[in-house]
Amino acid sequence: METQETAAQWLDGLRPGTVRELFEYLPNMLYFAKDADLRIMAGNRAFVQRCGFENEADLIGKTDQEIFPVELAEKYSQDDRLVLETAMPLKEIVEMFPNEMGDPEWFVTDKIPLFTRKGKVAGLCGLVRSYKGAHEDLQPYITLQPVMEYLKENYAEKVSVHEIAKIAGMSVRQLERCFRQTFKTTPRSYIMKLRILRACEWLSGGNKPITEIALDTGFYDHSSFSKKFSQVMGMSPRDYRKRFRNPD
Repeated sequence: METQETAAQWLDGLRPGTVRELFEYLPNMLYFAKDADLRIMAGNRAFVQRCGFENEADLIGKTDQEIFPVELAEKYSQDDRLVLETAMPLKEIVEMFPNEMGDPEWFVTDKIPLFTRKGKVAGLCGLVRSYKGAHEDLQPYITLQPVMEYLKENYAEKVSVHEIAKIAGMSVRQLERCFRQTFKTTPRSYIMKLRILRACEWLSGGNKPITEIALDTGFYDHSSFSKKFSQVMGMSPRDYRKRFRNPD
């Protein structure tokens, strides 16, 4: 309870709108908030522009009926009222929404209720993302899924990039490019991080000797393991184990 009160006090002390600024940096994501009368009270820059306005201030107070074609506006309002009446979220609503050109296109929307400090429903907020864009964002992960499963099981073995490229059905160059675009790292670095992650689990959750951990995670010896672990984690395996067992 004390922790919850501390968190609540900390949140109350934040400058209003600080957390919401995050939505300005989410790619291909539209954010909005409405009051209990379904008037728009907030929107990120992408949402404001999609609604045909330059500034958020010009959008505040307007309803969907004032912005969108009647058939779209009515569908949005029906879902909004359901969220307000049930005080429950609606997730992954597949619906039509104007694209950058103003033409209707399939989008995915999540809506959740907003509450006053006394627990009364005060409105709702939502996130809108392109259905096609969401699929395209996930596609690299889907393509690499067989590789990820293989590496999860064989990270401690000597795995060649040619081998995992074959599993992915790609050339080595294609695999490395896809890995960089998806995980912001190379296949070799990804494997190394898997080894270090597994080592962290053993160091913090058991008494297995460090030399044994080194060998079980695919390193040649204690020395090579300790050097790489220190580079990645910023401390030696021994210090990591001590820190976990004796937290500040």
